[in-house]
Amino acid sequence: MKKRVLAAAAALWLGLAPQAQAQEFPSRTINMIVVFAPGGATDVLARIVAQHMTRTLGQSVVVENVTGAGGTIGGTRGANAAPDGYTLTVGSLGSHSASASIYRNPGYDPRELQPIGLIAGTPMFFVVRNGLPARTMQEFLALTRENPGRVSNANAGVGSTNHLGCALFSHVTGVRMNEIPYRGEGPALNDIVAQQVDSACLLAPAAVPQIASGTMRGLAVAATTRNPNAPNVPSAVEAGVPEYVFQGWNAIFAPRGTPAPVVARLNAALRAALEDPAIIRRIEELGSIPARPDQRSPEALQALVRSEVERWATVIRAAGIQPQ
Repeated sequence: MKKRVLAAAAALWLGLAPQAQAQEFPSRTINMIVVFAPGGATDVLARIVAQHMTRTLGQSVVVENVTGAGGTIGGTRGANAAPDGYTLTVGSLGSHSASASIYRNPGYDPRELQPIGLIAGTPMFFVVRNGLPARTMQEFLALTRENPGRVSNANAGVGSTNHLGCALFSHVTGVRMNEIPYRGEGPALNDIVAQQVDSACLLAPAAVPQIASGTMRGLAVAATTRNPNAPNVPSAVEAGVPEYVFQGWNAIFAPRGTPAPVVARLNAALRAALEDPAIIRRIEELGSIPARPDQRSPEALQALVRSEVERWATVIRAAGIQPQ
């Protein structure tokens, strides 16, 4: 009899534990790892939603930049953190999909992480430094073909979304550039502005403000139509490279095994941010596309990651990118 009572009490406790956990969470600061350096698209979008999630959750959501190896150093730290909801990771197409094919041992399988939700889609821009004697895409292609391997191209690290965007660009145009990896999109952007490198594939939140201010030139947006927040930049079709269509994304992940009530609480906070007109406006002003309501669930992000891992495995093989 006593054993049955204890078993019933244990079952009741186990049933109530997740509810209590959801009610208590969060009780302290949440650390949000951004896998690239400050100033890039992943960092900018993370800070926008972290600020709003802080208000919703009633606890600080603090961004920490952990850079290197195309985002996999930060991704590994996030994946190996305690699965309690207090360590999140903001990753990208590169760090949390293509990494499975780019690196022999990235330190984690993005398909096994606990997805929280998609933040936004991030269009890609092909940009050049102001002093480069190429004012159109066709002029740039001619310059690069006349100087194979000499025109420099910056990316956010091997396996990053920027690296993949430029690998696709080289693949569809047949040009060969001098690829220079950085520890994030922010440092790459800084060297384009400083005219230390010739070109780069930058995501919208990094590229659009700089193009608007005139610190770099946009030769094309990797889309079939122009971006409304950079209306003077031709689409890939208009620029004469119609196969150069590419869109990255940024999303929030937690370690595998994070309790379902905690996941639901975090997802609700992200949804609240993406339902705020002011947040939507800030994301759109950067040229990004806020996740639609049907894209915001953990299940939708999990499906996206799985499909992207498969898609980019094929692209990476076709582009001849060797695993690191």
